[in-house]
Amino acid sequence: MTTTIAPVCFAIDGERVTQALQSVREKLDSGSGELILDFSAVHRIAPGALRALEALARVADENSFKIALRGVNVEIYKVLKLAQLAGRFSFLS
Repeated sequence: MTTTIAPVCFAIDGERVTQALQSVREKLDSGSGELILDFSAVHRIAPGALRALEALARVADENSFKIALRGVNVEIYKVLKLAQLAGRFSFLS
Protein backbone atom coordinates (compact mmCIF):
# COMPACT_ATOMS: atom_id res chain seq x y z
CA MET A 1 0.00 0.00 0.00
CA THR A 2 1.36 3.43 -0.91
CA THR A 3 0.73 6.53 1.10
CA THR A 4 0.24 9.87 -0.59
CA ILE A 5 1.35 12.95 1.27
CA ALA A 6 -0.51 16.15 0.46
CA PRO A 7 1.65 19.08 -0.64
CA VAL A 8 2.30 21.81 1.91
CA CYS A 9 1.13 25.24 0.72
CA PHE A 10 2.59 28.59 1.78
CA ALA A 11 1.13 31.96 0.80
CA ILE A 12 3.94 34.39 0.01
CA ASP A 13 3.34 37.93 1.32
CA GLY A 14 3.90 40.39 -1.52
CA GLU A 15 5.41 42.95 0.86
CA ARG A 16 7.80 40.51 2.58
CA VAL A 17 8.85 38.06 -0.14
CA THR A 18 12.42 37.55 1.07
CA GLN A 19 11.39 36.97 4.68
CA ALA A 20 8.60 34.59 3.64
CA LEU A 21 10.97 32.51 1.50
CA GLN A 22 13.56 32.38 4.28
CA SER A 23 10.87 31.23 6.69
CA VAL A 24 9.79 28.45 4.32
CA ARG A 25 13.42 27.34 3.91
CA GLU A 26 13.85 27.14 7.69
CA LYS A 27 10.76 24.92 7.95
CA LEU A 28 12.03 22.32 5.48
CA ASP A 29 12.96 19.20 7.34
CA SER A 30 14.73 16.16 6.06
CA GLY A 31 12.75 13.75 3.98
CA SER A 32 10.89 14.41 0.80
CA GLY A 33 7.69 16.08 -0.16
CA GLU A 34 6.12 18.78 -2.22
CA LEU A 35 5.74 22.48 -1.52
CA ILE A 36 3.38 24.88 -3.21
CA LEU A 37 4.29 28.54 -2.90
CA ASP A 38 1.40 30.86 -3.68
CA PHE A 39 2.79 33.96 -5.40
CA SER A 40 -0.64 35.49 -6.13
CA ALA A 41 0.08 38.49 -3.87
CA VAL A 42 3.57 39.07 -5.30
CA HIS A 43 3.73 41.72 -8.03
CA ARG A 44 7.50 42.15 -8.30
CA ILE A 45 10.57 40.31 -7.09
CA ALA A 46 13.66 42.05 -5.73
CA PRO A 47 17.24 40.73 -6.00
CA GLY A 48 17.21 39.63 -2.34
CA ALA A 49 14.07 37.60 -2.95
CA LEU A 50 15.72 35.96 -5.98
CA ARG A 51 18.66 34.93 -3.79
CA ALA A 52 16.25 33.59 -1.16
CA LEU A 53 14.36 31.64 -3.84
CA GLU A 54 17.63 30.19 -5.15
CA ALA A 55 18.66 29.17 -1.61
CA LEU A 56 15.25 27.57 -1.08
CA ALA A 57 15.60 25.62 -4.35
CA ARG A 58 19.06 24.41 -3.29
CA VAL A 59 17.80 23.18 0.11
CA ALA A 60 14.77 21.56 -1.55
CA ASP A 61 17.05 19.72 -4.00
CA GLU A 62 19.22 18.50 -1.14
CA ASN A 63 16.15 17.20 0.74
CA SER A 64 14.24 15.78 -2.26
CA PHE A 65 11.46 18.35 -2.07
CA LYS A 66 9.66 19.48 -5.19
CA ILE A 67 8.51 23.08 -5.36
CA ALA A 68 5.60 24.39 -7.39
CA LEU A 69 4.90 28.09 -7.74
CA ARG A 70 1.25 29.13 -8.04
CA GLY A 71 -0.05 32.46 -9.32
CA VAL A 72 3.24 33.74 -10.76
CA ASN A 73 2.65 36.75 -13.01
CA VAL A 74 4.34 37.09 -16.40
CA GLU A 75 6.86 39.69 -15.21
CA ILE A 76 8.09 37.51 -12.34
CA TYR A 77 8.26 34.48 -14.64
CA LYS A 78 10.45 36.45 -17.05
CA VAL A 79 12.78 37.42 -14.19
CA LEU A 80 12.98 33.78 -13.09
CA LYS A 81 13.83 32.75 -16.67
CA LEU A 82 16.55 35.42 -16.94
CA ALA A 83 17.98 34.33 -13.58
CA GLN A 84 17.90 30.71 -14.79
CA LEU A 85 15.66 29.69 -11.88
CA ALA A 86 12.45 28.84 -13.75
CA GLY A 87 13.64 25.34 -14.58
CA ARG A 88 13.98 24.47 -10.88
CA PHE A 89 10.25 24.86 -10.25
CA SER A 90 6.97 23.73 -11.69
CA PHE A 91 4.26 26.32 -12.24
CA LEU A 92 0.55 26.14 -11.41
CA SER A 93 -2.11 28.55 -12.59
